[in-house]
Amino acid sequence: MDREKVLTFLETQGVNLLRGLLVLAVGFFLVHWLLRFIERSKGFQRVRMEPTLKGFVHNLLRLALYTIVILTAANVIGVPMTSVVTLVASAGVAVSLAMQGALSNLVGGFLLLLLKPIRVGEFVKIGEHEGTVRAIGSFYTDLITFDNRHISLPNSTLTNTAIINYTREGTRRLDVTFSVSYDSDLDTVYKTLNDLVASNGSILPEPAPQVVLIKCADSSLDFGVRVWVSNADYWPVNFYLLDQGKRALDRAGIQIPYPQMDVHVKQGEKA
Repeated sequence: MDREKVLTFLETQGVNLLRGLLVLAVGFFLVHWLLRFIERSKGFQRVRMEPTLKGFVHNLLRLALYTIVILTAANVIGVPMTSVVTLVASAGVAVSLAMQGALSNLVGGFLLLLLKPIRVGEFVKIGEHEGTVRAIGSFYTDLITFDNRHISLPNSTLTNTAIINYTREGTRRLDVTFSVSYDSDLDTVYKTLNDLVASNGSILPEPAPQVVLIKCADSSLDFGVRVWVSNADYWPVNFYLLDQGKRALDRAGIQIPYPQMDVHVKQGEKA
């Protein structure tokens, strides 16, 4: 009796099982062949897309195709599709709840690669962190600071934080402030600082440099030197203006004052 049941099962379900396994094998082979064909196609290679984004799209397409093959094989075997869909949906909800943070980072990485607020090699400031973008991964973005520290930021944080990109435009305005005493001759200060700007060949002629009086402070006159430079020259020009500006003002006899306060003491009338 048991033998008859086994034979009956093999006659009814065995064929479907073999068909399902055949569909699974052929489907996996076709998916593998299709993905390799897409990778080698000239159209896919010509698409202007970040390498990381290409890899993300490739993996997403592979997952979708393999899922379709598995569901098709299950249907051929005779598994009710409603049960499969319910099982997949339940598993998806459970995985989503368990990996909520990881999925947020994954979506954030996709948005970064799609919208491109930052690119590899750009110098950016994100929150309190700043550095050069080294890599934009699926879950984390890596920054390298000036002192060679490695910072990994979750992609979900980047999509909800203001990003300052210092590199995208190619040039930056550099502002340096010099404070001089109230006794200084203004014409001499203007001439000294303008000569300082003219002495540096890395400063761009357009937009034109500016030397302006920006503030009458409590104990000093604050002059602002505003110049435009390329991103690569920003810090060298900054250090040059600070160093040579101090020396030029000293040679011109312009005093750079310390903060000071005048105190007047009044004596009261004797009783």
